[in-house]
Amino acid sequence: MRDCRQFYIDGKWVSPTQADDYLVINPATEEPVATISLGGAVDVDRAVAAAKGVFKSYSETTLDDRAKILHRIIEVYQERMDEMAETISLEMGSPIGLSRAAQAPAGLAHLSEIVNVLRHFKFEELKGSTLMRKEPIGVCGLITPWNWPMNQIVCKVAPALAAGCTMVLKPSETAPLSAYLFAQILHAAGLPAGVFNLVNGDGPTVGTAISSHPDVAMVSFTGSTRAGVAVASAAAPTVKRVTQELGGKSANIILDDADLADAVMNGVQACFRNSGQSCNAPTRMLVPRSKMAEAVRAAEQAANATEVGNPFTEGTQLGPLASKAQFDKVQGLINTGIEEGATLVAGGPGRPHGLTKGYFVKPTVFADVRNDMTIAREEIFGPVLCILPYENEEDAIRIANDTPYGLSGFVTSGNIGRARRVAKRIRAGNVHINGARVDFGGCFGGYKQSGNGREWGEAGLEEFLELKAVFGYEPSSNRDR
Repeated sequence: MRDCRQFYIDGKWVSPTQADDYLVINPATEEPVATISLGGAVDVDRAVAAAKGVFKSYSETTLDDRAKILHRIIEVYQERMDEMAETISLEMGSPIGLSRAAQAPAGLAHLSEIVNVLRHFKFEELKGSTLMRKEPIGVCGLITPWNWPMNQIVCKVAPALAAGCTMVLKPSETAPLSAYLFAQILHAAGLPAGVFNLVNGDGPTVGTAISSHPDVAMVSFTGSTRAGVAVASAAAPTVKRVTQELGGKSANIILDDADLADAVMNGVQACFRNSGQSCNAPTRMLVPRSKMAEAVRAAEQAANATEVGNPFTEGTQLGPLASKAQFDKVQGLINTGIEEGATLVAGGPGRPHGLTKGYFVKPTVFADVRNDMTIAREEIFGPVLCILPYENEEDAIRIANDTPYGLSGFVTSGNIGRARRVAKRIRAGNVHINGARVDFGGCFGGYKQSGNGREWGEAGLEEFLELKAVFGYEPSSNRDR
Protein backbone atom coordinates (compact mmCIF):
# COMPACT_ATOMS: atom_id res chain seq x y z
CA MET A 1 0.00 0.00 0.00
CA ARG A 2 1.31 3.39 -1.02
CA ASP A 3 0.67 6.33 1.29
CA CYS A 4 -0.15 9.30 -0.95
CA ARG A 5 -2.29 11.29 1.44
CA GLN A 6 -0.35 14.56 1.20
CA PHE A 7 -0.89 17.38 -1.25
CA TYR A 8 1.81 19.30 -3.08
CA ILE A 9 1.35 23.00 -2.25
CA ASP A 10 3.86 25.83 -2.52
CA GLY A 11 6.75 23.47 -3.22
CA LYS A 12 6.14 21.23 -0.20
CA TRP A 13 4.26 18.03 0.59
CA VAL A 14 1.63 19.00 3.15
CA SER A 15 -1.15 17.22 5.03
CA PRO A 16 -4.76 17.99 4.15
CA THR A 17 -6.65 20.42 6.35
CA GLN A 18 -9.03 17.62 7.31
CA ALA A 19 -8.31 13.92 6.95
CA ASP A 20 -10.55 12.11 4.44
CA ASP A 21 -8.89 8.90 3.32
CA TYR A 22 -9.78 7.34 -0.01
CA LEU A 23 -8.61 3.96 -1.30
CA VAL A 24 -7.16 3.64 -4.78
CA ILE A 25 -8.20 0.29 -6.26
CA ASN A 26 -6.23 -1.85 -8.69
CA PRO A 27 -8.96 -2.58 -11.28
CA ALA A 28 -7.37 -5.89 -12.29
CA THR A 29 -7.54 -7.34 -8.78
CA GLU A 30 -10.17 -5.16 -7.07
CA GLU A 31 -7.67 -4.76 -4.21
CA PRO A 32 -6.54 -1.43 -2.73
CA VAL A 33 -3.02 -0.33 -3.70
CA ALA A 34 -2.80 3.15 -2.20
CA THR A 35 -4.47 5.68 0.04
CA ILE A 36 -4.98 9.30 -0.91
CA SER A 37 -6.80 12.15 0.83
CA LEU A 38 -9.84 13.86 -0.59
CA GLY A 39 -9.32 17.56 -0.15
CA GLY A 40 -11.74 20.39 0.44
CA ALA A 41 -12.26 24.06 -0.31
CA VAL A 42 -9.71 25.14 2.31
CA ASP A 43 -7.02 23.03 0.64
CA VAL A 44 -7.90 24.62 -2.70
CA ASP A 45 -7.66 28.06 -1.10
CA ARG A 46 -4.14 27.26 0.11
CA ALA A 47 -3.07 26.00 -3.30
CA VAL A 48 -4.58 28.93 -5.18
CA ALA A 49 -2.94 31.38 -2.77
CA ALA A 50 0.44 29.77 -3.43
CA ALA A 51 -0.08 29.94 -7.19
CA LYS A 52 -1.28 33.55 -6.99
CA GLY A 53 1.65 34.53 -4.79
CA VAL A 54 4.26 33.39 -7.29
CA PHE A 55 2.42 34.38 -10.47
CA LYS A 56 3.98 37.84 -10.75
CA SER A 57 7.55 36.56 -10.58
CA TYR A 58 7.00 33.46 -12.71
CA SER A 59 5.02 35.33 -15.39
CA GLU A 60 7.96 37.70 -15.81
CA THR A 61 10.54 34.97 -16.39
CA THR A 62 12.17 34.93 -19.80
CA LEU A 63 11.32 32.41 -22.49
CA ASP A 64 14.83 31.05 -22.10
CA ASP A 65 14.22 30.51 -18.37
CA ARG A 66 11.00 28.62 -19.08
CA ALA A 67 12.64 26.52 -21.77
CA LYS A 68 15.39 25.55 -19.32
CA ILE A 69 12.79 24.52 -16.74
CA LEU A 70 10.98 22.39 -19.34
CA HIS A 71 14.24 20.74 -20.38
CA ARG A 72 14.96 19.81 -16.75
CA ILE A 73 11.47 18.34 -16.41
CA ILE A 74 12.04 16.30 -19.58
CA GLU A 75 15.30 14.92 -18.17
CA VAL A 76 13.71 13.81 -14.89
CA TYR A 77 10.62 12.46 -16.67
CA GLN A 78 12.80 10.30 -18.91
CA GLU A 79 14.60 8.91 -15.86
CA ARG A 80 11.29 7.83 -14.33
CA MET A 81 9.48 6.77 -17.49
CA ASP A 82 9.35 3.07 -16.60
CA GLU A 83 8.02 3.88 -13.13
CA MET A 84 5.37 6.10 -14.70
CA ALA A 85 4.25 3.35 -17.08
CA GLU A 86 3.97 0.83 -14.25
CA THR A 87 2.07 3.31 -12.09
CA ILE A 88 -0.48 3.96 -14.83
CA SER A 89 -1.03 0.24 -15.38
CA LEU A 90 -1.48 -0.26 -11.65
CA GLU A 91 -3.97 2.53 -11.11
CA MET A 92 -6.21 2.29 -14.20
CA GLY A 93 -5.45 -1.06 -15.83
CA SER A 94 -3.75 -0.09 -19.07
CA PRO A 95 -1.79 -3.05 -20.48
CA ILE A 96 1.87 -2.53 -19.66
CA GLY A 97 2.81 -2.63 -23.35
CA LEU A 98 0.43 0.26 -24.03
CA SER A 99 1.62 2.13 -20.95
CA ARG A 100 5.24 1.86 -22.10
CA ALA A 101 4.52 2.62 -25.75
CA ALA A 102 1.88 5.34 -25.42
CA GLN A 103 0.53 6.23 -21.99
CA ALA A 104 3.78 7.35 -20.34
CA PRO A 105 5.48 8.61 -23.54
CA ALA A 106 2.50 10.90 -24.25
CA GLY A 107 3.58 13.11 -21.35
CA LEU A 108 7.10 13.33 -22.73
CA ALA A 109 5.76 14.10 -26.20
CA HIS A 110 3.79 17.10 -24.94
CA LEU A 111 6.79 18.43 -23.02
CA SER A 112 9.04 18.08 -26.06
CA GLU A 113 6.48 19.64 -28.39
CA ILE A 114 5.95 22.72 -26.22
CA VAL A 115 9.72 23.28 -26.16
CA ASN A 116 9.64 23.24 -29.97
CA VAL A 117 6.71 25.67 -30.00
CA LEU A 118 8.56 28.12 -27.76
CA ARG A 119 11.35 28.36 -30.32
CA HIS A 120 9.15 30.11 -32.88
CA PHE A 121 6.03 31.33 -31.07
CA LYS A 122 5.43 35.10 -31.33
CA PHE A 123 4.37 36.52 -27.98
CA GLU A 124 4.59 40.03 -29.43
CA GLU A 125 3.85 41.26 -32.94
CA LEU A 126 3.66 44.82 -34.28
CA LYS A 127 0.71 45.54 -36.58
CA GLY A 128 0.99 49.09 -37.81
CA SER A 129 1.32 51.28 -34.74
CA THR A 130 -0.27 48.67 -32.44
CA LEU A 131 1.57 46.03 -30.48
CA MET A 132 -0.33 42.74 -30.24
CA ARG A 133 0.98 41.16 -27.04
CA LYS A 134 0.15 37.72 -25.65
CA GLU A 135 0.42 37.50 -21.87
CA PRO A 136 -0.09 34.64 -19.37
CA ILE A 137 -3.70 34.50 -18.28
CA GLY A 138 -2.98 33.93 -14.56
CA VAL A 139 -3.68 31.15 -12.09
CA CYS A 140 -5.09 28.12 -13.91
CA GLY A 141 -7.23 25.32 -12.53
CA LEU A 142 -6.53 21.99 -14.24
CA ILE A 143 -9.03 19.14 -13.81
CA THR A 144 -8.14 15.83 -15.46
CA PRO A 145 -9.62 12.32 -15.88
CA TRP A 146 -8.26 8.81 -15.39
CA ASN A 147 -8.18 7.26 -18.85
CA TRP A 148 -4.97 8.79 -20.32
CA PRO A 149 -3.60 10.41 -17.17
CA MET A 150 -0.22 11.68 -18.35
CA ASN A 151 -1.47 12.72 -21.75
CA GLN A 152 -4.20 14.82 -20.22
CA ILE A 153 -2.19 16.25 -17.34
CA VAL A 154 0.91 17.19 -19.31
CA CYS A 155 -0.95 18.64 -22.29
CA LYS A 156 -2.25 21.22 -19.78
CA VAL A 157 0.75 21.65 -17.47
CA ALA A 158 3.35 22.00 -20.25
CA PRO A 159 1.71 24.90 -22.13
CA ALA A 160 0.74 26.57 -18.85
CA LEU A 161 4.39 26.55 -17.79
CA ALA A 162 5.49 27.76 -21.21
CA ALA A 163 2.97 30.60 -21.14
CA GLY A 164 4.15 31.80 -17.71
CA CYS A 165 1.07 30.69 -15.80
CA THR A 166 0.84 29.11 -12.36
CA MET A 167 -1.60 26.34 -11.58
CA VAL A 168 -3.56 23.99 -9.33
CA LEU A 169 -4.15 20.43 -10.56
CA LYS A 170 -6.94 18.13 -9.48
CA PRO A 171 -6.39 14.70 -11.05
CA SER A 172 -9.05 12.01 -11.01
CA GLU A 173 -9.37 10.32 -7.64
CA THR A 174 -9.75 7.02 -9.54
CA ALA A 175 -6.19 7.18 -10.91
CA PRO A 176 -4.23 9.78 -8.90
CA LEU A 177 -0.91 7.95 -8.46
CA SER A 178 0.62 9.02 -11.76
CA ALA A 179 -0.18 12.65 -10.92
CA TYR A 180 1.50 12.18 -7.55
CA LEU A 181 4.59 10.86 -9.33
CA PHE A 182 4.45 13.74 -11.80
CA ALA A 183 4.47 16.24 -8.92
CA GLN A 184 7.61 14.50 -7.63
CA ILE A 185 9.16 14.87 -11.08
CA LEU A 186 8.43 18.60 -11.17
CA HIS A 187 9.86 19.03 -7.68
CA ALA A 188 13.03 17.14 -8.59
CA ALA A 189 13.38 19.31 -11.71
CA GLY A 190 13.51 22.42 -9.53
CA LEU A 191 10.25 24.07 -10.54
CA PRO A 192 9.86 27.22 -8.41
CA ALA A 193 7.64 26.76 -5.36
CA GLY A 194 3.98 27.61 -5.95
CA VAL A 195 4.05 27.39 -9.73
CA PHE A 196 2.52 23.91 -9.69
CA ASN A 197 0.21 22.68 -6.92
CA LEU A 198 -1.63 19.37 -6.54
CA VAL A 199 -4.81 18.82 -4.54
CA ASN A 200 -6.57 15.46 -4.74
CA GLY A 201 -10.31 15.27 -4.36
CA ASP A 202 -13.61 14.62 -6.05
CA GLY A 203 -15.37 16.76 -8.62
CA PRO A 204 -18.28 18.06 -6.55
CA THR A 205 -15.91 19.29 -3.82
CA VAL A 206 -12.43 20.12 -5.09
CA GLY A 207 -13.47 20.46 -8.72
CA THR A 208 -16.20 22.94 -7.82
CA ALA A 209 -13.90 24.85 -5.46
CA ILE A 210 -11.36 25.29 -8.26
CA SER A 211 -13.95 26.16 -10.93
CA SER A 212 -15.67 28.78 -8.79
CA HIS A 213 -12.59 30.29 -7.16
CA PRO A 214 -12.37 34.05 -7.79
CA ASP A 215 -8.56 33.97 -8.02
CA VAL A 216 -8.51 31.29 -10.72
CA ALA A 217 -8.43 32.97 -14.12
CA MET A 218 -8.98 29.88 -16.24
CA VAL A 219 -10.18 26.30 -15.90
CA SER A 220 -8.97 23.62 -18.30
CA PHE A 221 -11.16 20.52 -17.93
CA THR A 222 -11.11 17.10 -19.54
CA GLY A 223 -13.87 14.62 -18.75
CA SER A 224 -17.47 13.77 -19.49
CA THR A 225 -19.86 16.24 -21.07
CA ARG A 226 -22.06 16.03 -17.97
CA ALA A 227 -19.19 17.03 -15.69
CA GLY A 228 -18.10 19.70 -18.18
CA VAL A 229 -21.48 21.37 -17.87
CA ALA A 230 -21.07 21.40 -14.07
CA VAL A 231 -17.60 22.96 -14.35
CA ALA A 232 -18.84 25.66 -16.73
CA SER A 233 -21.79 26.42 -14.46
CA ALA A 234 -19.54 26.77 -11.42
CA ALA A 235 -17.15 29.01 -13.37
CA ALA A 236 -19.82 31.27 -14.86
CA PRO A 237 -20.31 33.71 -11.95
CA THR A 238 -16.63 34.71 -12.05
CA VAL A 239 -16.61 34.93 -15.87
CA LYS A 240 -13.37 32.99 -16.13
CA ARG A 241 -12.17 31.27 -19.27
CA VAL A 242 -13.19 27.62 -19.49
CA THR A 243 -11.70 25.21 -22.00
CA GLN A 244 -13.18 21.74 -22.20
CA GLU A 245 -12.28 18.47 -23.87
CA LEU A 246 -15.34 16.32 -23.38
CA GLY A 247 -16.99 13.16 -24.68
CA GLY A 248 -17.14 11.66 -28.14
CA LYS A 249 -18.90 9.12 -30.31
CA SER A 250 -16.55 9.07 -33.25
CA ALA A 251 -17.56 7.63 -36.61
CA ASN A 252 -15.17 5.48 -38.63
CA ILE A 253 -16.26 5.69 -42.26
CA ILE A 254 -14.93 2.80 -44.33
CA LEU A 255 -15.58 3.78 -47.93
CA ASP A 256 -16.43 1.22 -50.60
CA ASP A 257 -13.01 1.46 -52.28
CA ALA A 258 -11.08 0.57 -49.08
CA ASP A 259 -9.49 -2.79 -48.30
CA LEU A 260 -12.43 -3.82 -46.13
CA ALA A 261 -10.87 -6.66 -44.14
CA ASP A 262 -7.81 -4.60 -43.25
CA ALA A 263 -9.85 -1.48 -42.45
CA VAL A 264 -12.23 -3.42 -40.20
CA MET A 265 -9.39 -5.13 -38.31
CA ASN A 266 -7.64 -1.80 -37.74
CA GLY A 267 -10.92 -0.18 -36.75
CA VAL A 268 -11.68 -2.88 -34.17
CA GLN A 269 -8.20 -2.57 -32.67
CA ALA A 270 -8.47 1.22 -32.51
CA CYS A 271 -11.87 1.00 -30.83
CA PHE A 272 -10.63 -1.50 -28.23
CA ARG A 273 -7.30 0.23 -27.49
CA ASN A 274 -7.07 1.26 -23.83
CA SER A 275 -10.13 -0.95 -23.22
CA GLY A 276 -12.21 1.49 -25.25
CA GLN A 277 -11.57 4.19 -22.66
CA SER A 278 -10.61 6.94 -25.10
CA CYS A 279 -12.86 9.90 -25.82
CA ASN A 280 -11.82 9.83 -29.50
CA ALA A 281 -12.22 6.05 -29.96
CA PRO A 282 -13.83 5.08 -33.31
CA THR A 283 -16.84 3.39 -31.71
CA ARG A 284 -19.24 3.73 -34.67
CA MET A 285 -17.98 1.82 -37.69
CA LEU A 286 -19.83 2.78 -40.87
CA VAL A 287 -19.64 0.26 -43.74
CA PRO A 288 -21.46 -0.02 -47.09
CA ARG A 289 -24.68 -1.96 -46.65
CA SER A 290 -23.67 -4.30 -49.48
CA LYS A 291 -20.52 -5.26 -47.54
CA MET A 292 -22.07 -5.62 -44.09
CA ALA A 293 -21.78 -9.42 -43.94
CA GLU A 294 -18.09 -9.32 -44.86
CA ALA A 295 -17.42 -6.55 -42.34
CA VAL A 296 -19.19 -8.45 -39.57
CA ARG A 297 -17.09 -11.58 -40.18
CA ALA A 298 -13.88 -9.55 -40.07
CA ALA A 299 -14.94 -7.72 -36.89
CA GLU A 300 -15.93 -10.94 -35.16
CA GLN A 301 -12.57 -12.48 -35.99
CA ALA A 302 -10.67 -9.42 -34.73
CA ALA A 303 -12.68 -9.24 -31.50
CA ASN A 304 -12.26 -12.94 -30.72
CA ALA A 305 -8.50 -12.67 -31.30
CA THR A 306 -8.12 -9.87 -28.73
CA GLU A 307 -6.07 -10.98 -25.73
CA VAL A 308 -7.76 -9.97 -22.47
CA GLY A 309 -6.07 -10.33 -19.11
CA ASN A 310 -3.63 -9.13 -16.50
CA PRO A 311 -2.30 -5.74 -17.60
CA PHE A 312 1.20 -6.67 -16.40
CA THR A 313 1.35 -9.77 -18.61
CA GLU A 314 3.25 -9.13 -21.82
CA GLY A 315 1.01 -9.55 -24.83
CA THR A 316 -2.19 -8.48 -23.10
CA GLN A 317 -4.13 -6.23 -25.45
CA LEU A 318 -7.13 -5.48 -23.27
CA GLY A 319 -6.93 -4.81 -19.56
CA PRO A 320 -9.77 -4.09 -17.16
CA LEU A 321 -11.93 -1.00 -17.09
CA ALA A 322 -10.69 1.54 -14.58
CA SER A 323 -13.38 1.19 -11.92
CA LYS A 324 -16.43 -0.71 -10.78
CA ALA A 325 -18.63 2.25 -11.68
CA GLN A 326 -17.32 2.13 -15.23
CA PHE A 327 -17.72 -1.66 -15.37
CA ASP A 328 -21.34 -1.42 -14.24
CA LYS A 329 -22.08 1.33 -16.75
CA VAL A 330 -20.64 -0.62 -19.68
CA GLN A 331 -22.45 -3.83 -18.67
CA GLY A 332 -25.70 -1.88 -18.57
CA LEU A 333 -25.18 -0.44 -22.04
CA ILE A 334 -24.27 -3.84 -23.51
CA ASN A 335 -27.55 -5.18 -22.17
CA THR A 336 -29.36 -2.15 -23.58
CA GLY A 337 -27.89 -2.85 -27.02
CA ILE A 338 -29.27 -6.39 -26.89
CA GLU A 339 -32.67 -5.20 -25.65
CA GLU A 340 -32.95 -2.59 -28.41
CA GLY A 341 -32.42 -5.19 -31.11
CA ALA A 342 -28.82 -4.82 -32.24
CA THR A 343 -27.17 -8.05 -33.40
CA LEU A 344 -24.54 -9.28 -30.93
CA VAL A 345 -21.60 -10.45 -33.03
CA ALA A 346 -18.96 -10.98 -30.34
CA GLY A 347 -18.62 -10.59 -26.59
CA GLY A 348 -21.66 -9.58 -24.58
CA PRO A 349 -22.48 -9.27 -20.89
CA GLY A 350 -20.24 -10.58 -18.13
CA ARG A 351 -16.52 -11.09 -17.74
CA PRO A 352 -14.39 -12.91 -20.31
CA HIS A 353 -14.00 -16.65 -19.78
CA GLY A 354 -11.59 -17.55 -16.99
CA LEU A 355 -11.61 -14.12 -15.35
CA THR A 356 -13.60 -14.11 -12.13
CA LYS A 357 -12.16 -10.97 -10.58
CA GLY A 358 -11.35 -7.52 -11.88
CA TYR A 359 -13.32 -5.09 -14.00
CA PHE A 360 -12.79 -6.98 -17.25
CA VAL A 361 -15.27 -6.69 -20.11
CA LYS A 362 -15.61 -8.97 -23.12
CA PRO A 363 -14.50 -7.37 -26.40
CA THR A 364 -17.96 -6.71 -27.81
CA VAL A 365 -19.22 -6.05 -31.32
CA PHE A 366 -22.76 -5.16 -32.33
CA ALA A 367 -23.98 -5.19 -35.94
CA ASP A 368 -27.16 -3.92 -37.58
CA VAL A 369 -27.04 -0.89 -35.31
CA ARG A 370 -29.30 2.06 -36.08
CA ASN A 371 -28.02 5.51 -35.30
CA ASP A 372 -30.99 6.21 -33.03
CA MET A 373 -30.11 3.30 -30.70
CA THR A 374 -28.74 4.10 -27.26
CA ILE A 375 -25.44 2.36 -27.97
CA ALA A 376 -24.97 4.57 -31.05
CA ARG A 377 -25.82 7.79 -29.20
CA GLU A 378 -24.16 7.46 -25.80
CA GLU A 379 -20.45 7.37 -25.09
CA ILE A 380 -19.97 3.84 -23.71
CA PHE A 381 -16.28 4.17 -22.79
CA GLY A 382 -15.60 0.47 -22.99
CA PRO A 383 -14.53 -2.11 -25.62
CA VAL A 384 -17.86 -1.99 -27.46
CA LEU A 385 -18.05 -1.43 -31.22
CA CYS A 386 -21.20 -0.59 -33.16
CA ILE A 387 -21.32 -1.40 -36.89
CA LEU A 388 -23.80 0.67 -38.89
CA PRO A 389 -24.68 0.26 -42.58
CA TYR A 390 -24.87 3.17 -45.03
CA GLU A 391 -26.26 3.43 -48.54
CA ASN A 392 -23.74 5.77 -50.20
CA GLU A 393 -21.04 8.33 -49.39
CA GLU A 394 -23.56 11.09 -48.70
CA ASP A 395 -25.47 8.83 -46.32
CA ALA A 396 -22.25 7.92 -44.50
CA ILE A 397 -21.41 11.58 -43.92
CA ARG A 398 -24.95 12.25 -42.72
CA ILE A 399 -24.78 9.41 -40.18
CA ALA A 400 -21.31 10.42 -39.02
CA ASN A 401 -22.51 13.95 -38.28
CA ASP A 402 -25.79 12.83 -36.71
CA THR A 403 -24.51 12.97 -33.13
CA PRO A 404 -24.38 15.58 -30.36
CA TYR A 405 -20.61 15.00 -30.23
CA GLY A 406 -17.86 16.14 -32.56
CA LEU A 407 -14.50 15.16 -31.14
CA SER A 408 -12.98 12.94 -33.79
CA GLY A 409 -13.63 11.11 -37.01
CA PHE A 410 -11.96 8.46 -39.18
CA VAL A 411 -12.03 7.91 -42.95
CA THR A 412 -10.53 4.97 -44.84
CA SER A 413 -10.38 4.98 -48.64
CA GLY A 414 -8.22 3.70 -51.45
CA ASN A 415 -8.33 7.19 -52.94
CA ILE A 416 -6.57 9.87 -50.87
CA GLY A 417 -8.38 12.69 -52.66
CA ARG A 418 -11.75 11.15 -51.85
CA ALA A 419 -10.74 10.59 -48.23
CA ARG A 420 -9.71 14.25 -47.93
CA ARG A 421 -13.04 15.44 -49.33
CA VAL A 422 -15.00 13.32 -46.87
CA ALA A 423 -12.76 14.36 -43.97
CA LYS A 424 -13.51 18.03 -44.65
CA ARG A 425 -17.22 17.37 -44.28
CA ILE A 426 -17.06 15.61 -40.91
CA ARG A 427 -18.06 17.98 -38.12
CA ALA A 428 -15.31 17.09 -35.67
CA GLY A 429 -12.23 18.69 -34.20
CA ASN A 430 -9.86 16.14 -35.70
CA VAL A 431 -10.11 13.51 -38.42
CA HIS A 432 -7.79 10.56 -39.12
CA ILE A 433 -7.28 9.57 -42.75
CA ASN A 434 -6.36 5.94 -43.50
CA GLY A 435 -5.40 5.11 -39.92
CA ALA A 436 -3.10 8.09 -39.34
CA ARG A 437 -1.98 8.40 -35.73
CA VAL A 438 -2.25 11.61 -33.74
CA ASP A 439 0.26 14.40 -34.29
CA PHE A 440 1.26 16.11 -31.04
CA GLY A 441 2.17 19.18 -33.06
CA GLY A 442 -1.41 19.41 -34.31
CA CYS A 443 -4.32 20.16 -32.03
CA PHE A 444 -6.96 18.24 -30.10
CA GLY A 445 -10.48 19.29 -29.16
CA GLY A 446 -14.03 19.04 -30.35
CA TYR A 447 -17.09 20.59 -31.92
CA LYS A 448 -20.58 20.65 -30.38
CA GLN A 449 -20.90 18.83 -27.04
CA SER A 450 -17.35 17.52 -27.30
CA GLY A 451 -16.13 20.79 -25.86
CA ASN A 452 -14.50 24.08 -26.76
CA GLY A 453 -10.94 25.30 -27.07
CA ARG A 454 -7.97 23.26 -28.24
CA GLU A 455 -5.06 21.44 -26.64
CA TRP A 456 -1.64 20.30 -27.90
CA GLY A 457 1.07 22.29 -29.65
CA GLU A 458 0.73 25.95 -30.57
CA ALA A 459 -3.07 25.91 -30.33
CA GLY A 460 -2.82 24.57 -26.79
CA LEU A 461 -0.42 27.32 -25.77
CA GLU A 462 -2.80 29.98 -27.08
CA GLU A 463 -5.47 28.90 -24.58
CA PHE A 464 -3.27 29.97 -21.64
CA LEU A 465 -2.66 33.47 -23.02
CA GLU A 466 -4.56 36.75 -22.98
CA LEU A 467 -4.29 39.01 -26.02
CA LYS A 468 -3.54 42.68 -25.34
CA ALA A 469 -3.52 45.45 -27.95
CA VAL A 470 -1.19 48.34 -27.09
CA PHE A 471 -2.31 51.25 -29.28
CA GLY A 472 0.25 53.83 -30.26
CA TYR A 473 3.12 51.55 -29.34
CA GLU A 474 5.00 52.66 -32.46
CA PRO A 475 4.83 56.46 -32.89
CA SER A 476 3.77 57.59 -36.36
CA SER A 477 7.03 59.54 -36.81
CA ASN A 478 9.00 56.29 -36.53
CA ARG A 479 6.76 54.56 -39.03
CA ASP A 480 7.19 57.36 -41.54
CA ARG A 481 11.00 57.18 -41.56
